[in-house]
Amino acid sequence: MAIISKAIKSIAFKKQQITREFKKGDEVEVASQEYGFIGSYYKATIVSSTGANHYRVKYNTLLTDDESAPLEDVVTAAEVRPAPPDQREIMAENNFRLYDMVDVFANDGWWFGFISGKAGQEYYVYFPTTGDNIAYPSHVLRFHQEWSKGEWIFLPRQGRIFDLH
Repeated sequence: MAIISKAIKSIAFKKQQITREFKKGDEVEVASQEYGFIGSYYKATIVSSTGANHYRVKYNTLLTDDESAPLEDVVTAAEVRPAPPDQREIMAENNFRLYDMVDVFANDGWWFGFISGKAGQEYYVYFPTTGDNIAYPSHVLRFHQEWSKGEWIFLPRQGRIFDLH
């Protein structure tokens, strides 16, 4: 578990490789670099480029302080990645296994962790960046993917011998 925690922390704290330029209207995910939000990704749309390696984005799920409109912010290109491909087909064919790296949709974004157990129909996910271990139904989980060298990479499944069903 310590090895997986270390691997997840290194992924959560790394900057995205800048492998493409985004244009107005592109759907993306923005990796938060704020303390307490490291390891989370938020769906957004590119509003504009604001100069060298920066974008203005409009978040899909985050709102302004008065909650009257979607939040807009300027972020670095290293915080932006394309929206990952839909996983419904993959999810239907595969159950989660112990130590699989996953993202959980909670608190308006996707949070990176790994499967630490199962109770009934819920999977426990451990978040090394916060130390939390929380149970979630499978419909709010997805397999974690990394954007690397211009393509999506599924991280190796960790729990092949520890099937949880």
